[in-house]
Amino acid sequence: MKNVVLGMIGASLILASCTDSDTSKLEMKEKLTWKQIPTQVPITVKKDSVREYFGTEVNDPYAWLEDDNSDETKAWVIKENEVTDDYLNKISYREEIKQRYSDLMNYEKVGAPRHVGDYYFMNKNNGLQDQSVIYYKKGEAGEWQVFMDPNSMSKEGTVTIDLMQASKDNSMIAYRYSEAGSDWGEIRVRDIDSNTDKKDVIKWVKFSGSSWLGNGFYYSGFEAPSEGDELSAENKYHTVYFHEMGTPQSEDKLVYRDSSDPNLYHGVGVTEDESYLILYVYQGTDNVDIHFKSTANLSDDFKPMITGFNSKSDVVDFVNGKFLVRTDRNAPMNKLVAIDPKNPKVENWINIIPESENYLSSVATGGGKMFTQYMINATTQIAVMEYDGSNKKIIELPGTGTASNLGGKLEETKLFYSFTSFLYPPTIFEYDVLTGNSKEYYRPQIDFNPSDYVEKQEWFTSKDGTQVPVFIVHKKGLEMNGQNPTLLYAYGGFNISLTPSFSTSRIILLENNGIYVMANLRGGGEFGEEWHQGGMKLKKQNVFDDFIGAADYLVSKKYTSHEKLAIEGRSNGGLLIGAVMAQRPDLARVAYPGVGVMDMLKYHEFTIGWGWTPEYGASTDSKEMFEYLYGYSPLHNLKDGVSYPCTMVSTADHDDRVVPAHSFKFAARLQEAHTGENPVLIRIETNAGHGAGKPMSKVIEEQADHWAFMFYNMGITEL
Repeated sequence: MKNVVLGMIGASLILASCTDSDTSKLEMKEKLTWKQIPTQVPITVKKDSVREYFGTEVNDPYAWLEDDNSDETKAWVIKENEVTDDYLNKISYREEIKQRYSDLMNYEKVGAPRHVGDYYFMNKNNGLQDQSVIYYKKGEAGEWQVFMDPNSMSKEGTVTIDLMQASKDNSMIAYRYSEAGSDWGEIRVRDIDSNTDKKDVIKWVKFSGSSWLGNGFYYSGFEAPSEGDELSAENKYHTVYFHEMGTPQSEDKLVYRDSSDPNLYHGVGVTEDESYLILYVYQGTDNVDIHFKSTANLSDDFKPMITGFNSKSDVVDFVNGKFLVRTDRNAPMNKLVAIDPKNPKVENWINIIPESENYLSSVATGGGKMFTQYMINATTQIAVMEYDGSNKKIIELPGTGTASNLGGKLEETKLFYSFTSFLYPPTIFEYDVLTGNSKEYYRPQIDFNPSDYVEKQEWFTSKDGTQVPVFIVHKKGLEMNGQNPTLLYAYGGFNISLTPSFSTSRIILLENNGIYVMANLRGGGEFGEEWHQGGMKLKKQNVFDDFIGAADYLVSKKYTSHEKLAIEGRSNGGLLIGAVMAQRPDLARVAYPGVGVMDMLKYHEFTIGWGWTPEYGASTDSKEMFEYLYGYSPLHNLKDGVSYPCTMVSTADHDDRVVPAHSFKFAARLQEAHTGENPVLIRIETNAGHGAGKPMSKVIEEQADHWAFMFYNMGITEL
């Protein structure tokens, strides 16, 4: 629902993408004299740390690396980074790639405008700024001026600013302030007319929106962690508060907290007409219960709307006396229903948009209309209609790709959406609600010719017979001789859908006769809840089988070979790469397990890892669940004496979502188990988090290292 936003992020999808290109190409030549750069990885100390699970003793000899504050761990990080830097510095064309990528990224990047009262707001990056600057102007004819510049708030460019909701009278706007990529943030409030901050500052906020009612707003947060444990301690009892402007945070009213269950997320939103509060209760990152109460009787208890933690639902709006709710209750592909607050039981629901064969990924309202977004073979279709679902019209998009959903406030007459694909840079369109016409509002000026390349979708048969799609992007006329450097990317979890998107980083690969492949594995949301459930808990192996099947398919079709294949995934996708490396060490030449969940026995004990138990299950749930997790946990399934791929593990010291201990322990164990000349390195970013808000300078360095490592280890010694 508009203005009912809870930033629930249990595992994040982070694609290394920014955008566009100019085409002074790097010429790649292979030399027969290629020789692996020698590496001398540190020997990591082992200390016994034994825990028993249902009669099985499991030793965790690198558990001491979980203490990110210890001098030992800090010394280990320094030494590992020294080894990694020494290796990368010896790749002669690393700086050339960095410069090329800097040139590609140096173009103006503009976000869709947002209308707030008399003002419009917009994010813009002039090219290589570490963070985008927030601009505003008064009226359509006004001149854009700087509203907030996060680049001026830190020397390292690690402060991020995200605008949240504006007050009902549009005089103030809340924003999230965060440092070094941490999930922790502060909510601050700025007066729009004077462009000055109010004194109000809300600390220890995580996974929260801001929903205004009167002279204050609802938000969610945790108790302050102990000093020194901010980035690793478990976060318990997510609580909703109401902050009255002009008062200290200590006086904020506790609105909702479940003292009987510490492992729930909570968020409260306010309907646009301010008639109802909506309480969302998330059981981790999966299912949600919804409750509500009238703002006319705030002292009343919340009433149940959808309960039982057996569906994923969201309130789209409150229209004509009824809640419009998108839900997968008895509808794995989602439907839209109208729920009467006087009779909210399931048997009284009215179908507005019935379930169809395509996944209804979102519904929004704006300008008195309703907009739907469907997922059709992992690409977007958007449509406009009346609130009752009638008079549906498909909005024509520039091609097959990904569009953001239209939406806005009731009084808006112009809305904005973006469209992108693998070969179509993110472009903003303005939609006229009255005429139903779209026109291009902003297209980035990039020296990139999409007609030189091809994007397509193919399907392969996974191990159990399931048909799985992959997107494939490469230069037109490229010979399929099995020798093309290829990167296979995937995620496969948490109902997250991978859809076509543009990336300037990938141009480095594509313009040098490389192939980019993205696989839509089970566990994702591309084909509804059944597709998601086909890759979670005791079916997680399906995800690994799908990925292995994708790699073998590419080899069988001579797109590439195992010696010319790199595999990559981040977060839950990092788990994917770690598990696949353990199961099929011969699958790829190069592996990039990024910010991955590598210790499947203990993941739920760090920060908000408990929120992922609905997706993975927990080692303490049952003997069956323990044995299943133990059977694929990347950390626990590496075998001594095996030659693993050339590997660069990546993490960051401020990652408080998937704590760096996962990657630390996995890298230490991989370096111990691995045999042969293939380099096994870990790249540990400093003053950075899980990925969101990473400064442009760090993105450029990371991607340059990424491509240099891949190309060199595929035998390419000169650019």
